[in-house]
Amino acid sequence: MDKNAIKKYAVWARKELLSRVAQKAQQYGITETEMVDAGADSVNGKVLSAEEMQQRRALIAQINEKGYQQVMEEVAYTWFNRFSALRFMEVNGYLPSHVRVFTDENNAFKPQILAEALHLELDKLDKDKVYALKETEQTEELYKYLLIVQCNALNGILPGIFQTIADYTELLLPDNLLREGSVIEQMISQIPEDNWQDAVQIIGWLYQYYNSEKKDDVFAALKKNVKITKENIPAATQLFTPDWIVRYMVENSLGRLWVEGHPDAKAQLLPTPEEQAAYTAGNRDPEDTKWHYYLEEAQQEPKVQAQLAEIRKQYADLTPEQIKVIDPCCGSGHILAYLFDVLMQIYENYGYTPRDAVGSILQNNLYGLDIDDRAAQLAYFAVMMKARRYDRRFFSHTTQPHVYAIEESNRIEKPDVEFFCNGKPSLTDAMHAILTQLHDAKEYGSILTITPQDWNALYARFDEVADESSFHRESIRKKLLPLVRVAQTLAQKYDVVVTNPPYMGASNMNSDLSEYVKKYYPDSKSDLFAVFIEVCSRMAKQNGYQAMITQHAWMFLSSFEKLREKMMLTETVGMAHLGARAFEEIGGEVVQTTSFVRVRTHIDNYKGVYCRLIEPTTQQGKEDMFLAGENRHTANQDNFAKIPGSPVAYWIGQDVFRVFSEKSVRDYAEPRHGMSTGNNDVCLKLWFEINRRKICFDAGSLEEFDSSNCKYAPYKKGGSFRLWYGNNDYVIAYDKKSRQIMESLPGYRSSSTGFFFKPSINWSDVSTSAFGMRVSPRGFAFDGRGASMFCNNDVMMYIAALLASKFTTYILNILNPTLTFNIENVAAIPVIIDKNKKKQIEFTAADNIRLSKTDWDSFETSWDFTRHPFIKAITKYPNMMDIGNIYLAECYDIWAGECEERFEKLKANEEELNRIFIDIYGLQDELTPEVEDKDVTVRKADLCRDVRSFISYAVGCMFGRYSPTFDGLAYAGGTWDDSKYNIYKPDADGIIPICDDEYFEDDMVGRFVEFVRVVYGDSSLEDNLRFIANALGGKGQPKEVIRNYFLNDFYADHCKIYQKRPIYWLFDSGKKNGFKCLIYLHRYQPDTIARIRTDYVHEQQARYRTAIEGLEKQVAAATSTSERVKLTKQLNKVQAQDAELHQYEEKVHALADQMIKIDLDDGVKHNYEIFKDVLAKIK
Repeated sequence: MDKNAIKKYAVWARKELLSRVAQKAQQYGITETEMVDAGADSVNGKVLSAEEMQQRRALIAQINEKGYQQVMEEVAYTWFNRFSALRFMEVNGYLPSHVRVFTDENNAFKPQILAEALHLELDKLDKDKVYALKETEQTEELYKYLLIVQCNALNGILPGIFQTIADYTELLLPDNLLREGSVIEQMISQIPEDNWQDAVQIIGWLYQYYNSEKKDDVFAALKKNVKITKENIPAATQLFTPDWIVRYMVENSLGRLWVEGHPDAKAQLLPTPEEQAAYTAGNRDPEDTKWHYYLEEAQQEPKVQAQLAEIRKQYADLTPEQIKVIDPCCGSGHILAYLFDVLMQIYENYGYTPRDAVGSILQNNLYGLDIDDRAAQLAYFAVMMKARRYDRRFFSHTTQPHVYAIEESNRIEKPDVEFFCNGKPSLTDAMHAILTQLHDAKEYGSILTITPQDWNALYARFDEVADESSFHRESIRKKLLPLVRVAQTLAQKYDVVVTNPPYMGASNMNSDLSEYVKKYYPDSKSDLFAVFIEVCSRMAKQNGYQAMITQHAWMFLSSFEKLREKMMLTETVGMAHLGARAFEEIGGEVVQTTSFVRVRTHIDNYKGVYCRLIEPTTQQGKEDMFLAGENRHTANQDNFAKIPGSPVAYWIGQDVFRVFSEKSVRDYAEPRHGMSTGNNDVCLKLWFEINRRKICFDAGSLEEFDSSNCKYAPYKKGGSFRLWYGNNDYVIAYDKKSRQIMESLPGYRSSSTGFFFKPSINWSDVSTSAFGMRVSPRGFAFDGRGASMFCNNDVMMYIAALLASKFTTYILNILNPTLTFNIENVAAIPVIIDKNKKKQIEFTAADNIRLSKTDWDSFETSWDFTRHPFIKAITKYPNMMDIGNIYLAECYDIWAGECEERFEKLKANEEELNRIFIDIYGLQDELTPEVEDKDVTVRKADLCRDVRSFISYAVGCMFGRYSPTFDGLAYAGGTWDDSKYNIYKPDADGIIPICDDEYFEDDMVGRFVEFVRVVYGDSSLEDNLRFIANALGGKGQPKEVIRNYFLNDFYADHCKIYQKRPIYWLFDSGKKNGFKCLIYLHRYQPDTIARIRTDYVHEQQARYRTAIEGLEKQVAAATSTSERVKLTKQLNKVQAQDAELHQYEEKVHALADQMIKIDLDDGVKHNYEIFKDVLAKIK
């Protein structure tokens, strides 16, 4: 199946149909902003027929009720559905007329229905009209007429998708359907004909892709806090279930129900070992209908077997026609279609003929519901095509499936209800309950609870009304009857419930839905999929089956703990734990899923079969692992209660359950949630944005901080995966005035301020990697994203070592294997203090912190950074250096050696700690001590990165931020101290131009070369420049490569390293490189821009004018064509630069005249915005 072609077509078709339908509406005087009066008998000069007037009035009424956009969307998708259904039927030969509607017998876009128009036998076909349109060669009009008649003819056998077209949908049928590029022509040409063989697949993918752009729009709106409305729930939650997962769910629920009661059926329905092996190997027969995804039950204890035998006696008494199955969120019908297949096998196993089985399945067994009208239409169609596949004469029957869209009672007329109830109290009470419970039903869908009624009495009354002559009759048939059918479907119990429910977090729900789930589903309110777990369990009969695929969060998160407790009252028969990337349409780690089958009973010590499929990173890889029988576990779910929070940790052994009987972290430490400032942009800054002198780094208490008279304190805010030490980037404005401002902000929250400034253990609460524990000294406040724990000094290093070990990662993967590390989970980690190993553990942990801190401080974004490693190498190993003739290559080698030694030492230390803790907890069968290189969080040397960081350091020295002979920041605000700069003097005015040639005395490249010469010596200069150029890459001489780096890449690197809060600002005239210069934010003065203008921009403009005059003379004097072309090219370049700089100068002039002052406390984001017209964009 060519999914790319299907997606391309469906996405385009939606936009095309919406546009064409809107054009038709406009022809009838209807647009989004205005409408010609509903009673008009002519519009835009066209006289309307009586039928058109009626249809137009109906259209306007719908728009007034639902809104223009919603009605256009509905009409567009109605025609899309009909076109898709007709195409499927013609390709498969299912059209009763046996005449193709879109193509000829060779699949060319030459509709056979046009060629056969005079010979068609379709109900209500007006042959005279056909003759007239033929004679006048109105081919387009003839085709539209035949299309409508064909759809109406199909209404008799497929009313669920081909409703009689006598309404406004006929009015808005697009024009020019026969043209090249029309919706129909593109459907034929883009989607291969053989893709239309399987109704479930083609319809399912068309539905998903048709909705894809609307889904994107809904999720984009969520980012603006626009909640999902009932109209958008289908688009937001639609997800086509992979075929193998559908088979797994159905075979292990409906299939299991049958074979457990009728074990002799296994020989017919289940594959032999040889057949299964061939299937697993990929040798698959399209005609093979065996249940290859069926899981045999785990070996049970005798007492369990005895209880199962009693349940199976009930199953044995079932006959096929007694089994009721439902998909309450049926989407386009994928699950329903396979339920149909398996029911057919059950009927045939019981002795039914296919023809008899089909009618019984539709009448007795199969039910489907969806909140989306369009999805219900498609699911209905998929089921009907299944019936036609099994019974060639099926269309001669009148049997219809129980597949319905959720109906609302909001627009039911009271007189219709009164006529229907006919004064009978029982009918009145029943209808009152149904109408009340289905009010606004599309807000809630299948999660509604409907009171059971006397359905036979209600249907008997419908039969009476059908025989009566009353103007209420049609309204009752069209409005009341569907309501009652939906109500009955929701109210009754089922032997099997199978579904892929919508996934929608509580924060995305609209207020009505949110309040409803809070009220009726408090244990599962966090997400709609969890609500459906409860709903489906309620729908199932005692000893009935429930099979679902959901996000796996319910298995672990504390917000679902009460739901887990409820679920433990029923048994997990089997689970395919899929993890991330189970759906090929969804990448990344966010959507992690599990598919499970449960039986609505509880048996002590029952063992379920769990397939752990989280490691493969593709949909196919997970299916292959399942079929291969790999990573299968048996587990008694009663054991889960032995673990804090009762996570569904099916994969762990008995030794691990024993571990949870020990004390836990909460017995030795107090984990705390951090604060929410209410506005991070106001309250937080990256430490390098502000004047460093305003930061107090080591206050031991609030009183000590206040007495420092500083404004800022270090602030822990999570960050990327890193162990032992680091991620110290932020500071918080926390002086008394700032605290008062913060506490007044909406959203401010803090219950842990009493723990601020104390030494702590921190971690990021969200990580795509492992659990990253870091130790912080005193002085820090902390964020909700950077949770912290506090413990006595006598156990702090021991607990830190434990939290950094593989044991903790293993335990957290049991307690909550999601992307989130809650403090509740960390607090529950078991702790055994081994006094014999305590000193060794603490010594090793302290060494690891030292190693990690040394690594962190080697980079300039650390506030404890001293000098660049290439500078340190000179003073650290003076005996290895020839002072005055130092080679950067040697400095890099020294640095690389240090990195390697630090890396290997940390790795060895971590492995030793792992070995110790594995022994302490007795988990040698579960864990190994080895640490992968990717999990060691100190950095190895990287030539490209480290040379670029050296260049950044050199720029810092040019501005006076650093000095090669001074440790740490030489200047970051405050008082300038010339004595710090003894061998290399910073730029005098703090403005350094970057040009494509060395136009200025303080040109950036010239200054950089001078820095390298001063620090490393004259003799080695050329070698050092070559070393730098080779590391940067690029062509040309070293200085040329370095200049290109400064022109094109330096600023992007700087913005990346400084997290889009640059401290060096690039004044940039534009793409022509007319003028660029850097300034250092902390040296900015109100006259800085004026000096840029007068001392640099004006000088560069004069230089361009001189160059242009000279080049013009050279072009005029050129004696050869090649020389003239070359000179002209140069002239054009300089002229373009001059023109660019002229416009730029005007912008600079406007700012220079303002003499703007800035406050570093406002931060880079605020201050950069002031000058954005003359600065490079931050990318």
